[in-house]
Amino acid sequence: MPTAHNEAKIGEITKTVIMPGDPLRAQYIAENFLENIKLVNQVRGMYAYTGTYQGKKITIMASGMGMPSMGIYSYELFKFYDVENIIRIGSCGAYHPQLKLFDIVLAHQVYCEGNYALTFNHDNCHLVEASQSLNQLIKETAQNTNRSIYCGNTVCLDAFDPYMPNFDQFLKRLPDDLNPYTGEMEAFSLFYNAHYFHKKAACLMTVVDAGTQSATSQERVSALNDMIKLALDSALGLKD
Repeated sequence: MPTAHNEAKIGEITKTVIMPGDPLRAQYIAENFLENIKLVNQVRGMYAYTGTYQGKKITIMASGMGMPSMGIYSYELFKFYDVENIIRIGSCGAYHPQLKLFDIVLAHQVYCEGNYALTFNHDNCHLVEASQSLNQLIKETAQNTNRSIYCGNTVCLDAFDPYMPNFDQFLKRLPDDLNPYTGEMEAFSLFYNAHYFHKKAACLMTVVDAGTQSATSQERVSALNDMIKLALDSALGLKD
C-alpha cells in the first residue's frame, strides 16, 4: 500500500528500479528513454515513472540528496513495494588521478564516516559492498556494448566535498587501504538497506568534478546519457 512518502499502488513499481538523485533527472530519463510512461509518484516532488524500455517494464524513481533521503526511499521500495534490484545512477567527484570528466565508475565498496547503520540498526558499520552479481551483470553489459567503465571503492559523504574548508584533512581520515575512486552522497544507505533486506543494489556514477575541472549544469544532464543507457541495458538482463 502507499507510504507517507510514496503514493504508488502495489504493482505500479517494477522489481528493478533505476534511481537518480534528482527528480528532474528521473523525469528526463522517463521522457527520453522510456515508452508508455506513467507518473506513479509525485509526493514531495520525488517523481517515479513506470514505462517500458525495449519492451521491458521498468521504474525510474528519484532518491533525493544524501543518505537519509536515499535510506527512506530505498527502504520503502525494498520493504513495501517488493523491489528486488536498485541501480543508483548519479554524479560524483573524482578522487583517483586517472579519472577525468564524464568517466563512468561502478562502485565496489562504499565507505562512510557517518552513523546511518548505527542509527538505523544499532550496527557500527562504515563499509558496505555492492551486490556482486548485479555488479557483474553491469560489467558484462558494459563490455558487450563497448562501454568503458572503472570499478573501484567510493566514499559516501555527509557534506558536499567542494565546500569542505580542509578537504585534505578529510582524506587523511580515510582508511589507508580504501583507495577511493570517487566521492558521492547516497550509496552507503542504499547498499546497507539492500544487505538488510537481502536484495541487490549497485551504484553507477559519472564524474562531473575532476581536479580543477567541473561540468556545467547543462552538461550534468546531457553528459550522463551513456551511464543512463548502461543502467537501462543492464536492467534488461534482470528477471521481472
